[in-house]
Amino acid sequence: MTSRRIHGQTRGVCAVSRVSFVDQVQMDGTRCVQVQMWASALLLVLSQLVQRGQTEVLVQVQPGPIYRVIDHPLSISCNASGFAREADFQFLFFKPNKPDREINVISTKDPDFAYSMFAQRVNNKDITLERLSATSALFHITKLQDSDNGVYECHSPSQDDVYFGTYSAKITVKVMENTLTISSMNLASMTLSEGDALSLQCLASSNTVQHTHLSLTWYLQGHGEASPTPIISLNRDLMVSPGVRFEGRYQAGLVGLEKVGEATYRLRMAQLQVSDTGSIYCQAQEWIQEPDRSWYAITQKNAEKTALEVKAKEVTTTQGSVAVHVSTPQTELQEGEELALRCRVEVQGQAAHFFSLSWSRDGVELARIGPTGVLTIGPEYHGRQSGGELRATRTGEREHLLTLRPVRAQDQGSYLCRVWAEKEDGSGVFTKGASQDSSVQPITISATQSGLSVAMVTNDESVNEGDRLQLICRVTGFKGRLSVSWQHRSTTTTTNPFTDVITLSQEGVMQTGVEFGQRGVSALRPTQSDFTLQLSDVTPGDAGLYQCTVSEWTTETNGNAKKTHSQSQQCTVSVTPIEAMLKVKLYSRDMSVAEGSSAELQCLVRGPRLPVTLTWSHQHADESFPDTILKVAHNNDITWRGDKSSYQLRTETKSDSVLYVLRIEAASQREAGRYQCLISAFLQKTHRKQLPSNVLGFNVQRPVSKLSLAVTPASQEHPVNTDVQMTCSALGVTSESSRLAVTWLVEATAGTNQTLLSSDRDGVVTLGTSEGMGSRQPISMQRGKMGFELTIRQARIGDSGRYHCVVTEWLQDPHNRWYELVPPSSAVTELLVKETESDFRVDQNDLQLQVREGQDVELTCTLTSGASDPVHLYALTWFHTGALPSAARVPLVVLERSGALRYPGNHQRTRALHFSRPSESSFRLGWRRAAEEDSGAYACQVEQYQLNTKGGWEIRASDTSGTTNLTVQRPESNLQVLKQDRHLNLTTKPTDFDISCNITSRTSQTSEMQVTWFWRQATGGEGDAALPIFRAHRNFTLHDLETPGRHLSFGRPSPSLYALAVTTAAQSDSGVYHCEVEEWLQSPSLTWRRVAQDRSGDLTVSVHAEGAVQPVSGPECLSGTILGVLLPVLCVLALVVVVLAWRLKKGQPQSRNKKQANSLWAEEKPLKLQTVDLDCLPGPEDLD
Repeated sequence: MTSRRIHGQTRGVCAVSRVSFVDQVQMDGTRCVQVQMWASALLLVLSQLVQRGQTEVLVQVQPGPIYRVIDHPLSISCNASGFAREADFQFLFFKPNKPDREINVISTKDPDFAYSMFAQRVNNKDITLERLSATSALFHITKLQDSDNGVYECHSPSQDDVYFGTYSAKITVKVMENTLTISSMNLASMTLSEGDALSLQCLASSNTVQHTHLSLTWYLQGHGEASPTPIISLNRDLMVSPGVRFEGRYQAGLVGLEKVGEATYRLRMAQLQVSDTGSIYCQAQEWIQEPDRSWYAITQKNAEKTALEVKAKEVTTTQGSVAVHVSTPQTELQEGEELALRCRVEVQGQAAHFFSLSWSRDGVELARIGPTGVLTIGPEYHGRQSGGELRATRTGEREHLLTLRPVRAQDQGSYLCRVWAEKEDGSGVFTKGASQDSSVQPITISATQSGLSVAMVTNDESVNEGDRLQLICRVTGFKGRLSVSWQHRSTTTTTNPFTDVITLSQEGVMQTGVEFGQRGVSALRPTQSDFTLQLSDVTPGDAGLYQCTVSEWTTETNGNAKKTHSQSQQCTVSVTPIEAMLKVKLYSRDMSVAEGSSAELQCLVRGPRLPVTLTWSHQHADESFPDTILKVAHNNDITWRGDKSSYQLRTETKSDSVLYVLRIEAASQREAGRYQCLISAFLQKTHRKQLPSNVLGFNVQRPVSKLSLAVTPASQEHPVNTDVQMTCSALGVTSESSRLAVTWLVEATAGTNQTLLSSDRDGVVTLGTSEGMGSRQPISMQRGKMGFELTIRQARIGDSGRYHCVVTEWLQDPHNRWYELVPPSSAVTELLVKETESDFRVDQNDLQLQVREGQDVELTCTLTSGASDPVHLYALTWFHTGALPSAARVPLVVLERSGALRYPGNHQRTRALHFSRPSESSFRLGWRRAAEEDSGAYACQVEQYQLNTKGGWEIRASDTSGTTNLTVQRPESNLQVLKQDRHLNLTTKPTDFDISCNITSRTSQTSEMQVTWFWRQATGGEGDAALPIFRAHRNFTLHDLETPGRHLSFGRPSPSLYALAVTTAAQSDSGVYHCEVEEWLQSPSLTWRRVAQDRSGDLTVSVHAEGAVQPVSGPECLSGTILGVLLPVLCVLALVVVVLAWRLKKGQPQSRNKKQANSLWAEEKPLKLQTVDLDCLPGPEDLD
């Protein structure tokens, strides 16, 4: 690692030397001497560098950090420049919690470079380092693990003594969970018709913390296609692009992809085609942007597939638009003559259509010409077409001709032509429409005077696989020369045509068919009337229908041979496969034996005497697949696999069978399991399919353990800091050669056992991991011949409990391998360690503490005794139990004995807690601004520690304080609204009136008010409920709660005075008005709550038509004539004063701030208030 620290210094020295040389050229003689010395040194360094050919080394990796997903690959490229020779590469790893500790991963030079953390994955090729060139390498992890999160460094070791450049580069790799999810919202299978529309949906989303983009692609995989075809994609930039195959349909608007909502992607396909049949699914990819601004797909997932079947629709043709005619020059023929059938298609107005045309006789198709001119021969006539007897061709645009020569008697029948309209979809796929038939043309074939007759000697022939097939075709009544043609058709299908096996011409020349060219086949004529077919080494594929066709030939006057008559006969051949003739069975008289005994397994093979290969397999109970024990080849070579010391093989040959006996010597558990023998016949230099025998289970019984134990003493008591001994003795063992392994366990408080120490069968002692004991090693064990003595030194209180001695007995099997007898034996003893009394006490008095919300709280935990001893250390935990009955007891703060503070959990007051210890005997816990939820019971638990004899700290005593019951009270409500009932009597002459709401006192100066004005009719009936007409929320939003018609204007002249003005009063504004005030206060936990509510007095308003004002009766009005005269005058004067005062009050803010004409507060113009449904308004709980 030195190279990474000093290369910069070396480069700096070179730079200083170069600058000094340039700057000192013009100096005096003394300086020139120094310049010459510097120049000489510089030239020397430069000459060495030139000799070495060294340039500056630079090692680079891709920029980071990079983010990758668990179980996905990681690749890091590393390039090194400046080396004269091929560079070596090393990759190192740094954990996030230990950034200075190097962990070797992999190297191109040292195969043992990896540390244990990565060694197995490097050996398994899960981690590789691929050299791309002499100066570059690629580091690759196949499947990332969560532990791979950290910093990776690519280092290229220096090849020279001088370090010059940067020899390493680092990159940070962040490994994330795979949160990408994708699911289908469609049916598992769908069946639609051609031309129908299809709509499919899938859900895709990711919960990755990093900023990522999703792309989604819909795929179609047709039946038999190796790879799917993309239909349409939505890339990470939300751009849609169709697949190549669907680009035309996308441009025509027949294929589309829509994103519905946040996670739903919908595929839309109109006018489905038959070629759309297959499996459709969507694939989502999650992309993240790398530091170099490129995008990388970190994961992808596929949704469930939907199987789609698109059924073709027939292309209908208008009735009468297509006409098909059939004609022939001769309808009555003799055998040997030529039959010519001509079909002519007439089309009305559809000359651009494609058509398919076929000839058929009595419903059997002879030939068909497709829309592209491809000729297809019917299965029954394939042989005649290959022999030149049948020909079909297209002679014109709508003319087609079929010829048969020579015709045979069986060619007689009714012939017709059939035509189909074909529709092309633009991609070369044709869809067949409705068919149109011609009229029926009867053809009569008259037999000639020839007496040629053909017959098969046997109509059904059966032969075993591997034997020779011989068929005889017997001919009578012939006069001229004869030729024979043998053909074969498999029995697996009746639609396939006959294939040529072999022909024997009239000149005696044999010609073998293509499929039988490499087979041992021959055609013979042993007698004048017999033709024989011979086929050697018959296989199951040779079964089927064989046809013998004999033709009679004459010589014309010009010397040419002419075929005059032909006759055919067929024969069915069945082939019995080897697998049906061979039988294999596995059995044994010894299904279960004792360990060390011998057993024999017998594999019986029955059938014909054929060369076979025998394989013995064995599968142990804990293995998933069987292993091969041995193999006996068809040439009797024996190949053993693995350890053969336990097995022997012998063979017994009989007339109709072969017995293979596998003997197991000194059986052990290794030989127990499931056995099977398999045979494979060897024919035609090829092994046939293996025939397995039945599976035979073989059990090996181990001896039953006779081990018994006793622990002494059964129970004991000891004072603290004394040594304790307990002995576990074996009273009996299964064998004198048995070995014993012992484990001492102690029951933990949670009911589970912890291991103290264990000793294996060889006496090697291993300490357990039990807390406390393992760290200070206070235990030891003495091992005797049949006993094990456990010693606990300086026992502590925590050592009390039940101790278990568990002993396992080990034996050796016949192969000298050790195994344990189960179950192990155990015995129990109890230990009680007593502690001396301690004077350590904590104050147990219960306290009651009441504070106002927002005040500071301080609690004290006092040690009443034992605090002055300097040899003790203390650990303390404050607990809090909420005021609710269901509240749990949770720790607030923990003081470790080392003095460190710890805040467990996520308690809401943790940030405000402060802890102090003003004296040796007191501990204080406090916090500022108490909240109501801080109410509850508080207590402290103190633990006293002291040094033990080994120098370790242990708990000596523990005590819990009394309970401090804290009650945090809300502030008392002090909200008061002025309650003064008033009456107003107005006319409909344009006038205004105010509804004031005066808050005379409040609970807190930081509270906020919500004011609501109500109105009801003045009749006082039961149905006259108060209706809210306007509300000013505490968050300064205003709501008109009434239907249009009433003109309202809101104002707040002072912090405690809210005013609502009704402008241009009408008679409908008559009624009783009041306001209600809600006071809201923010708690210390920053939540708003309502603390008080009050209402004002009633304002009764009567609005009358002008000139029809009625006197107001009430306790404040006088009676009599004087009141009748003075009251209107006084009311008018009062109304004028109120209006003038109100307008002066409105005019002042307008003159001060004229630019705020559209202010929230209504001034010269009233607010244009919107009517709001009262049921739709947010309540107080919604405004929090």
